[in-house]
Amino acid sequence: MRDGVSERGTGLTGFRRYTWWAVPGTAVLCLLPLYGGWLLDGDVPAWAPVPAVAALAVAAVAGAVLLSARLAPQDPDGAGPVRPPRGWLFADLAATAVLAVMPLLRQNYGLWGLAPAIAVAIGATYLTGRRRLAFVGGAVALATLPGGSVALAAGDGEFLYAALFPAGLVAFSVWMLLGPLWAWDVAGRLDRARRLEAEVAVKDERLRFAADLHDIQGHHLQVIALKSELAARLAERDPARAAAEMRDVRQLAADALHDTRAVVHGYRSTTLDDEIANATRVLAAADIDARMTLDPAAVAAGRAAPARHLLGLVVREATTNVLRHSSARRAEVDYRLAGGLARLRFSNDGASEPSAASRPSGSGLPGLAERLRAAGGELTWARDGDRFEVVASLPGRANGAAR
Repeated sequence: MRDGVSERGTGLTGFRRYTWWAVPGTAVLCLLPLYGGWLLDGDVPAWAPVPAVAALAVAAVAGAVLLSARLAPQDPDGAGPVRPPRGWLFADLAATAVLAVMPLLRQNYGLWGLAPAIAVAIGATYLTGRRRLAFVGGAVALATLPGGSVALAAGDGEFLYAALFPAGLVAFSVWMLLGPLWAWDVAGRLDRARRLEAEVAVKDERLRFAADLHDIQGHHLQVIALKSELAARLAERDPARAAAEMRDVRQLAADALHDTRAVVHGYRSTTLDDEIANATRVLAAADIDARMTLDPAAVAAGRAAPARHLLGLVVREATTNVLRHSSARRAEVDYRLAGGLARLRFSNDGASEPSAASRPSGSGLPGLAERLRAAGGELTWARDGDRFEVVASLPGRANGAAR
């Protein structure tokens, strides 16, 4: 009856307690009063009570232990088979044999099959599928033989009762024990599915956090490196502009720190307007001719939070790629509304073939493509010669989740 850590707060502790009383408790309560009443009967030989009481005690304890082991919490993955404790299994079989033979010798056709029926039911709980069906079917068939044979030998006219009642008792005992255990197994599978779903949700949130952190740090650090290099070149011939670039570097570092803190608290929001303005400044600082063509209708349609957040991330990632993976001299951003879709196209020249080590895995453009698909949109990219083009589209009134 030990509670597993994973059961806290799930309701399984109370359900296991109920199942324990419904399965081991019922099995023990069936054995004790029925065999106890038979032992108190004056028809029992004087030598029978001592071995019968000992066998009854062993069968009751062994049955409770075996069924409790069957109810014990399984491995987290639920894949390992449940195996009965062998010592208690052999003890239960020996006690069952004693409790079956002694009433049968007194031609008690109703009682002798009770202990074997419960033993068969306990064994069936550890089997599954066809093995369980074959085991139970064989036990039901064999249960007709001992009582029927004794009745025929005694010639007491009780053949049908002696043969059929034990078989029915086996079938009933199996049904009585397997029903609650089936419900317990279903509850266990549901609990494992719940925990697996929680683990997947945590992993998805970690991936989302990693993607956001990649977007922030990768973009800001790339721009900081670019402006620092520019300031170093201007330090001697244009100190004033070099100082201005370093002020921008300081501001970028502060923005990166602010955005990182916002990601940790889950409050960061990237907008398309801000990212386009930022891309214009950054590309201009890198001596890249950036041309922006913005359709006012598309800008208005994309003001829904999911759309502006996702499209802003696309502009940010495309800008970072231009700075990191190209020697571009010209870049174009075209944003318009066509066929009910807000379509963003970002292209540049001077694209270089990325190395295998630089290709992103689960972040960058592939990660953004997954997020746009979840919002009902699409993100594609292609390289043609030295030109690289990124195209993103979203419904004009995007309702998908942006985060």
